[in-house]
Amino acid sequence: MKNLLSNALVIVLLAMGLGLWVAMPWIGVVVLVLALVLWLLLTRSGRLALAATRIGLSSLPQRWGASSVIVIGIAGVVGVLVAMLAMGQGFQATLESTGDDTTAIVLRGGSQAETNSVITRDQVPLLETLPGVARGENGRPLVSAEVSQVVNLTSRSDGTDVNAQFRGVGEQAWAVHNKVRIVEGRKFGTGLREIVAGRGAQKQFQGLEVGNTLNLGNQSWTVVGIFESGDAHESELWTDAQTLSTTYNRGAWQSINVRTEGKAGFETFKAAVAADPRLKLDVETTAEYYRKQSGSLNTLLKILGTVIGAIMAVGAVFGALNTMYAAVATRAREIATLRAIGFRGVPVVTAVMLETMLLALLGGLLGCAVAWLAFNNFTVSTLGNNFSQVVFQFKVSPELLWSGLKWALGIGLVGGLFPALRAARLPITTALRET
Repeated sequence: MKNLLSNALVIVLLAMGLGLWVAMPWIGVVVLVLALVLWLLLTRSGRLALAATRIGLSSLPQRWGASSVIVIGIAGVVGVLVAMLAMGQGFQATLESTGDDTTAIVLRGGSQAETNSVITRDQVPLLETLPGVARGENGRPLVSAEVSQVVNLTSRSDGTDVNAQFRGVGEQAWAVHNKVRIVEGRKFGTGLREIVAGRGAQKQFQGLEVGNTLNLGNQSWTVVGIFESGDAHESELWTDAQTLSTTYNRGAWQSINVRTEGKAGFETFKAAVAADPRLKLDVETTAEYYRKQSGSLNTLLKILGTVIGAIMAVGAVFGALNTMYAAVATRAREIATLRAIGFRGVPVVTAVMLETMLLALLGGLLGCAVAWLAFNNFTVSTLGNNFSQVVFQFKVSPELLWSGLKWALGIGLVGGLFPALRAARLPITTALRET
């Protein structure tokens, strides 16, 4: 029972140490590395540890088959972890790049998304007269009343039906959503069943080439243009708002987008909406609205990535333990000889740990390279809060690669600790007698 409790305590302490190591900021890692380097170069024990490490590394080619277990196992952990987190970061980056702090989105009071918002048409003229609303070159208020409809399109990847967002907008939408620009074809015509599709939607769904015809709402629609915006709107189809409302029997708007006179103008507009008893509406910046939409999925992906990475890390730790225990057993006479000629326990432990950490670093670099080459800017789509597909790209950022390397080194630290301690405690006389 005493040994069991002792082992459990060691495991808990190692898990806590690994967690602290992964959460440590880069400046803390730099300080630890500098301290280790100074110890290795300036102290007798450190120099002995370096000498023992060189001896161990010189025998790696003879043990490369077994050592590759550590490298490949840790590469798998890092690759999966970085890919999962890159998915969440890419989705978050796409939504957070949508909108800005000077554009307001107006929804029915209490609505969490456009799909459950209904704004009557008589409220639009009231919003246009409120203070803080910016005006275009023609003097008209930059207010875009919009309809949002979910439609079925065919996925390019597997041919299944998936949801896409069909947005109806008016003439002012191009000035309100000023990131949107036509890159192929032309804008849709007022009163016509014509569509412009986002570049992201074109990549993910079939039939969105300019000139093609789609059947939506039992009507034929012609794709006349492709637009880019660098944000979540690239996942959508756009058409004339009144035409879309007529096709789907919509008598109200889902949202109103308003370009305000800077941040101060937004605050003025929001206060004016709150002060008017006729307008039971919620107002927030488009940047904040889309940031909230990304939060839940990004959090879920972070949790899943960490949990899956932790499970795989346990397997990698056991792989490292087995490999390094086998390496210590194979080099028993060599380690015993080193200790017999004056290498004490600390240099021996350090040498085995450094060897394991080096293999872990190689595995981490390999995993990061695979994640970067395979997933960075890889385009996928997922279901957003409007029950339609949002197209986004994986973002393998330097921060994620750094986190992956820290996981790799942490696994190497835990996986090499017990074999290193065994090497230091190896009875010299017994080991020397072994053949």
